[in-house]
Amino acid sequence: MKIAIGSDHAGFKYKERIKEFLTGPGHTVVDLGTDSEQPVDYPLFIRPVALMVAKGEAERGIVLGGSGNGEAMVANRIKGIRCALCWNVESARLARQHNDANMISLGQRMMTEQLALKIVRAWLDTPFEGGRHVRRIKLLDQD
Repeated sequence: MKIAIGSDHAGFKYKERIKEFLTGPGHTVVDLGTDSEQPVDYPLFIRPVALMVAKGEAERGIVLGGSGNGEAMVANRIKGIRCALCWNVESARLARQHNDANMISLGQRMMTEQLALKIVRAWLDTPFEGGRHVRRIKLLDQD
């Protein structure tokens, strides 16, 4: 799977670790920055990840910051992006299973590195079970 990843300075450390975690099993990771823990303006690194996913240039995207809130907000401004702010394994699993999240946002200051890796694994491994939800949306659109 091709996965785009980006962070601000507050998510840099976990971004680097997640890249290693993803390339081990053979995923292709496109790192859109930042490249250090020097303070940066996060939208400059988050928006390109969301655009890459929205254009189909990457299948999924992961963004990181201190809390993950701002990163999710920036990503979700892009049409076609469904970025879930995940804080535990269950939130990641449900984001895929019920919401077909094509991006996740993680807060480095909110969790341990091990939990962040478990969240990424759960999100990647969980399929979207959209049949019943898609039918319901189509019915609502007809009203």
